Amino acid sequence: MAGNPNHNPSSGAAPQMTWRESVEIYMNWPVIVMLVLGFSAGLPILLIFSTLSFWLRELEVSRTEIGFLSWVLFMYSIKVVWAPFVDRISLPVLTPLLGKRRSWMLVAQAGIICGLIAISSTSPAEQIGLVAVLALTTAFFSATQDIVIDAYRIEAAEKELQAAMAATYQLGYRIALIVAGAGALYTAEYFSWPAAYVAMALCMGVGVAMALIIKEPDHTMSKETAEREKALEAALFGSGEGRLKRLAAWFSGAVVSPIADFFQRAGFMPALLILLLIGLYRVSDITMGIMANPFYVDMEYTKTEIANIIKIYGVIMTIVGALAGGILVARYGIMRPLLFGAILAAAANLVFAYLALVVPGMESNTNKLWHLTLTICADNFSGGLSGAALIAYMSSLTNSAYTATQYALFSSLYLLPGKFIGGFSGLYVDTFGYVSFFTGAAILGIPAILLTIVLMRRAIEEE
Repeated sequence: MAGNPNHNPSSGAAPQMTWRESVEIYMNWPVIVMLVLGFSAGLPILLIFSTLSFWLRELEVSRTEIGFLSWVLFMYSIKVVWAPFVDRISLPVLTPLLGKRRSWMLVAQAGIICGLIAISSTSPAEQIGLVAVLALTTAFFSATQDIVIDAYRIEAAEKELQAAMAATYQLGYRIALIVAGAGALYTAEYFSWPAAYVAMALCMGVGVAMALIIKEPDHTMSKETAEREKALEAALFGSGEGRLKRLAAWFSGAVVSPIADFFQRAGFMPALLILLLIGLYRVSDITMGIMANPFYVDMEYTKTEIANIIKIYGVIMTIVGALAGGILVARYGIMRPLLFGAILAAAANLVFAYLALVVPGMESNTNKLWHLTLTICADNFSGGLSGAALIAYMSSLTNSAYTATQYALFSSLYLLPGKFIGGFSGLYVDTFGYVSFFTGAAILGIPAILLTIVLMRRAIEEE
């Protein structure tokens, strides 16, 4: 677990908690804090992703262009590139006043707010290139905020609270997705799309306020980890003095040591299996998600209908899914809820495939809305539960000496395959249709299910 350099990341021992203890864990202050910070982390992504795609599709931007624009989300997948800087570098003025995590958090939030306001001032149909640049910039600051919040979450409390913190983070994140989805649609419907983006920028103030309230967590490195880092530095770059040596030492400690530490604690082959699981776990729903809003538009649902269903049923099922995931992780450990979440995520795509198959032939709008409600409920419940389980799992893999870098590596990896495949989603739908697309997205979830089973068996053998 985070803070324990001797913890084996491949183990899956379940904490011995009663059902009552598993529920009461949500009353702790660090767990509540993560609800707000999760909201701040989740708000930007739809505004440069599916909400933006809805706006673009209404302006008759092609599905192929929308699919390619989704590649701006690769910024989340490569955040590990600058995570070592966030882990090791102090910001002038702000860091001495607020601490390393809080100062980086505020700078990232300011960048997101400026990016969203800038997007609101564009004419997307005529300035699609500018929109792409602004979306990319906003994604950079959003990914940086994710790095800092993830590091804060793992460092701010003892390991017994991590599962619940992961659940409330996921809950806050999913609520933010609803606000940036349904809330933005409502605002766009009754005011305008630029007004919607300005309103979302103002919502980021919630995260800014929390960043100013919370205390800076501890970043101390264990003696054993420090000795291992120095030994690795000496083995790679030898001894000596001078600027080049100091640069080499910084690179070794910030970039090489976090990776070496993970492989040493897990073992080489188990580490590869863990990384493969993380990379494949969300491929199914990430690939599907890029075409979800264009799908709703093409099925002739209105913005108000979609927003109403997401606001009511989506919120309820998101809360149920995220809290259920946190309770299951606290009660049974990580691996079994992780497997259950992988199965649910793949199955949710089959519900979308069914919707695409039956809705075009429906004459009753009431039936169409009920089918959409069931689909959104399935998607939100599976997303809440599987997300809480995955966050808890990735958090359990880190060493507190390298929290930001190691977690950024894991979270970048889990986004990368899905975002790459998803970039071709519009092209695939244009060629083969929605039923084939959603069925294929469900099949993409099978490898994650199999890998989870393999790692569960390894954990049982180790215990």
